[in-house]
Amino acid sequence: MAIVKMPFCFLAFFCLLQLFSIFHIGNAELEMNYYRESCPRAEEIIRQQVETLYYKHGNTAVSWLRNLFHDCVVKSCDASLLLETARGVESEQKSTRSFGMRNFKYVKTIKDALEKECPRTVSCADIVALSARDGIVMLKGPKIDMIKTGRRDSRGSYLRDVEALVPNHNDSLASVLSNFNSIGIDVEATVALLGAHSVGRVHCVNLVHRLYPTIDPTLDPNYALYLRKRCPTPNPNPKEVLYSRNDPQTPMVVDNMYYKNIMAHKGLLVIDDELATDPRTAPFVAKMAADNGYFHEQFSRAIRLLSETNPLTGDEGEIRKDCRYVN
Repeated sequence: MAIVKMPFCFLAFFCLLQLFSIFHIGNAELEMNYYRESCPRAEEIIRQQVETLYYKHGNTAVSWLRNLFHDCVVKSCDASLLLETARGVESEQKSTRSFGMRNFKYVKTIKDALEKECPRTVSCADIVALSARDGIVMLKGPKIDMIKTGRRDSRGSYLRDVEALVPNHNDSLASVLSNFNSIGIDVEATVALLGAHSVGRVHCVNLVHRLYPTIDPTLDPNYALYLRKRCPTPNPNPKEVLYSRNDPQTPMVVDNMYYKNIMAHKGLLVIDDELATDPRTAPFVAKMAADNGYFHEQFSRAIRLLSETNPLTGDEGEIRKDCRYVN
């Protein structure tokens, strides 16, 4: 049998090509402890900053959780949310869907600490994911150990897509389930993610249609009267501090009180009531209301799924020096 000999240069090129392919694919995936060599203290620094900011400004922990949601449901977990309007970029923060979001300035505090330790190494997208993880702990929620890293930052924003991709406060449950399903989050995980409504607050602008001119019959009557005291006018000024807590009992704790409230018809939003009554979601609501451990388990799973939505990796995007601007 004749043996075909390949030129050495061709063999060498072929081997290099194979190695490059393996290397490139390996870099194109998120992984645990991605910064173990390039910035070993990265996750520790983020955790320390989240804790320090929480004790100075407690509502930052809620902001980190909301940032993760708003960033990842719009195309990719790529920190596009953090970009300000500048250099041809229109910020997603201008959207009405971003109403009430705050504390973006403290992301810079975290980033500055990382830049001092490891310049141009840790992405803003990973700051979004890890600060949410650590913020949940500060809110007495579950400790989520399996958050992967290695995301890269977008070079632009998606303002025009925000309205279509971020659910409105009073979108139907069918619409919300469809949106989450499109990014790989199942019904059980969606029910758990909505448990984030156990912290934070809703401005009266998004409540009054259930209170005026007549009270929504799906609301508990006594609770509706309480809400009318919180929102005394059908035309609230969006610039005034007029709001109601999602969970009056434990307003700064990620727990299952939200599910107990919505089963008692004490949810603030239309979707809260639908979640508790729709046959697709009601069994999960009842189980989470009865078992805080089960809720935390599913909430952890949902956060992991959300945080891995279509990330930029490898050579995609960039590592921003300042999370507010592209390089």
